[in-house]
Amino acid sequence: MQAQNTDLGNWIGYIGNQKINNHFNFHNELQIRNNNINGEINQLLLRIGLGYNLNNHANILIGYAFVKTTSKDDTANFKNQTNENRIFQQVSLKQNCNNFLFSHRLRIEERFIKKNTEYRFRYNLSINKPLNKSTIIKNTIYASAYDEIFICPKSNFFDRNRIFAGFGYAFNKYIKIEAGYMVQRTSNNTFKQIQFLLFNNTPIKNK
Repeated sequence: MQAQNTDLGNWIGYIGNQKINNHFNFHNELQIRNNNINGEINQLLLRIGLGYNLNNHANILIGYAFVKTTSKDDTANFKNQTNENRIFQQVSLKQNCNNFLFSHRLRIEERFIKKNTEYRFRYNLSINKPLNKSTIIKNTIYASAYDEIFICPKSNFFDRNRIFAGFGYAFNKYIKIEAGYMVQRTSNNTFKQIQFLLFNNTPIKNK
């Protein structure tokens, strides 16, 4: 267990958000979460959703996620796999203040794990700050940070907290990458991760 707590893992992710028209958008996401740098897979996450823009700064979205978790028992020398299905609803708000780009996301999840149903609330606050331009456009380097807290009303209330800091690069106004360091704390463990993310916001109809 001590080795598990100190290993440096890595998360690799693709996050797509395609504009369908002025009102609707299609969210699509793939994440591979590894226990260590060597690529020992801990979780595979697939997430899709349909969103609706309330205005230029607010979006509501409903979606589905599939999560496959592989846990290893070193004492028994076997791996256990658990499949989880989720339905989720979320609201996202964006604001710009003195070239700091703030994003708030509140998500409610209904989680179906084996024969159990669990509910979880998540709040994410992220901040992006362009470093070489006034906003994030083509060839922009920016600093990125977020904190996300997870609450489970039916269990121990506090589920986990994730805090991230890193840098990103925007190839254009639709495609960008981010890399950084994340610390995830649960009620009894702390996990450290190197995180790599590719964002694709290319609209379905690019006019």
